[in-house]
Amino acid sequence: MTPGKRTRILVADDHNIVRQGLRAILESEPDIEVVGEAADGREAVRKASALAPDVVIMDVSMPGMNGLEATARIVKENPAIRVVALTMHSSEEYVYTLLKAGAKGYLLKESVSSDLVEAIHAVENGGTYLHPSISSKVVEGYLRRPQARSRAGTVDVLTPREREILQLIAEGHTNKEIAGLLVLSVKTIENHRTRIMDKLEIHNVAGLTRYAIDRGIASASSRPGRPREDAR
Repeated sequence: MTPGKRTRILVADDHNIVRQGLRAILESEPDIEVVGEAADGREAVRKASALAPDVVIMDVSMPGMNGLEATARIVKENPAIRVVALTMHSSEEYVYTLLKAGAKGYLLKESVSSDLVEAIHAVENGGTYLHPSISSKVVEGYLRRPQARSRAGTVDVLTPREREILQLIAEGHTNKEIAGLLVLSVKTIENHRTRIMDKLEIHNVAGLTRYAIDRGIASASSRPGRPREDAR
């Protein structure tokens, strides 16, 4: 980082009190400036392009568009922006998925403020940051895992659009509602839905919902109601 330059931060989290807390922590640092906030993944993608922050602090579990999809889009559209994922999940699969999406840092919500600042400095200087409690597990898991992980039943078989639609299905939206949110036809959503079910070999909404929650694509707290088997 250039001497005297302040690191520009965008904070993305769907809880206002969390965003306020993160802003308070970061703005106490003389070399960090919070330039914006986002309450969901879509807003994070828009503001990342508009504000061009150096680093995005990205909550993983957000409604509408989760932090995983938002991270992938931000990194694709703005390669210079670094993303630090913020989550309560420490499983190897969460870490692998976020790093594959383009995140440069992975921080647990149980972290202390000094961890957050350290992560920002690390990624801003071109490095990566993994929370100390998960770094060893990730290395060990990587050494154990087979080289080919993409197969039926894993999230890798879905396209970004299919993951986005899967999240909205898991959150209880009908096909018509999803079509309106994504500005697509109902028929297009139905076709995507069929492909998702075929790829995952899951043929009911309850199963898709469980799958999405288990893989961090959707969170149980973001669902407005129970999934509807006849959601059309």
